[in-house]
Amino acid sequence: MSLARIYSRAQVGIQAPEVIVEVHLGNGLPAFHIVGLPEASVKEAKDRVRSALENSKFGFPDQRITVNLAPADLPKDGGRFDLAIAIGILVASGQIVCADIEKYEFYGELALNGEVRGVNAILPSVLAAKAQGRCCFLPLVNDSLASLVNGVERKAISSIQEVWSDLLNQQPLPLNIVYPEQQHGGVEFLIDLSDVKGQAGAKRVLEIAAAGGHNLLFLGPPGTGKSMLAQRMPTIMPGMSDDEALATAALYSIIGQTVDLTNWRKRPFRNPHHTCSAVALVGGSSNPKPGEISLAHNGVLFLDELPEFERKVLDSLREPMETGTVTISRAARQMEFPAQFQLIAALNPSPTGCHNDKRATPDQVMRYLSRVSGPFIDRIDLQIELPRLNSTQLQSTEAEETSALVRARVEMAHNLQLNRQGKVNARLNNKEMSVHCALATAELQFLAKASEKLSLSPRSYHRVIKVARTISDLKGQTNITLSELKEALNYRAFERLLAQLSQY
Repeated sequence: MSLARIYSRAQVGIQAPEVIVEVHLGNGLPAFHIVGLPEASVKEAKDRVRSALENSKFGFPDQRITVNLAPADLPKDGGRFDLAIAIGILVASGQIVCADIEKYEFYGELALNGEVRGVNAILPSVLAAKAQGRCCFLPLVNDSLASLVNGVERKAISSIQEVWSDLLNQQPLPLNIVYPEQQHGGVEFLIDLSDVKGQAGAKRVLEIAAAGGHNLLFLGPPGTGKSMLAQRMPTIMPGMSDDEALATAALYSIIGQTVDLTNWRKRPFRNPHHTCSAVALVGGSSNPKPGEISLAHNGVLFLDELPEFERKVLDSLREPMETGTVTISRAARQMEFPAQFQLIAALNPSPTGCHNDKRATPDQVMRYLSRVSGPFIDRIDLQIELPRLNSTQLQSTEAEETSALVRARVEMAHNLQLNRQGKVNARLNNKEMSVHCALATAELQFLAKASEKLSLSPRSYHRVIKVARTISDLKGQTNITLSELKEALNYRAFERLLAQLSQY
């Protein structure tokens, strides 16, 4: 047969669209052409494939070889199509005879000696192959990561000879290798909430944020434990489901970062430096890649020293914080990445560290805090000020509450929300709030007076109700009472500080 059709996958953001590698051997002067919008790295496959086949003792056809990567309007890049092209040539030249070749997909870059090297973004490809019901031939170095996907057939290969032997049933490859390190299903942490001395109020807010998926702002002088508390947020958050863990691992596989297979269900914690650019934070470049907010998907994004970030960098977070996705548009292409992250921000209330320090005037403090825009702060549900610890608290030997105890309460409230509405409270829209966060007349009147006094925006008004709903869930209550509303309104420390400074 002089024509072969082999299936593979491209990488477009978080998606892995199907690519049909069509190989035709025709009459004419010997030549090797690749068409179908290949970029330079794909065109170079001609030399890699030729050398790999010859060094693996296969015959290279002395004919006119045309390789078409369909669909032709989809850009292709990287060396992930090398293996599929080589198999297509072997099938078209009759060196491989396999009636079921359409049941397989092939991914891998070829070395000149015929070895198969790993590729990026293997998880999106394997997930797409599972949906199509095909078996994957993939590099051995990628197989342990691909094994995270349940229900997909896969064969790990280290050379092109192994594929040839398997397809001809001469030496079948093992199907679905099991990796022992993944049998451990728990999540291990090296830090614990009990490491933090005192700060009971901040720990309470951290628990509410973890239970309801709320954004959080820590306000306080240096050394009060803001960073320590933020770093321990993943230790009290509810465990990730299989779909959430796979979605996060897929994002890391796109950029080629390794995934810890023994602890892959651990929620991500990203802590970019304040010199971070908007492109690094949100994602971008000419060939769009996920940024820090996407790498924090289903986890925590911690922004320390918040006013030190450029204002346009912080404001670029406003839309993803609302929608949970980020769309990156470039002249050549447009890509959408998930960004369902939980924001924790920390700042000192003054350029000198404390807002009542005599080294800074109220005007200087206001200018410093004004680096953070009002609409950005408006999207943060919980704001709390951390006081300085006295020596008695620092030297206390009294046992603090562990992360495991807090996580048990958080998971109870989290499951209550999922059973009631299918999502956490922070992601409820206005229509869903009218059903699940209904207030009685007395609570509505109290909230109306409080919002007028505090000059709450409509967004802040609704966020106070969502926080109160989470506090009720932690208590196991069905309805929201005045007690929960008062506690939720108490967590607006940044707005109170601005109001206090504006009086001077």
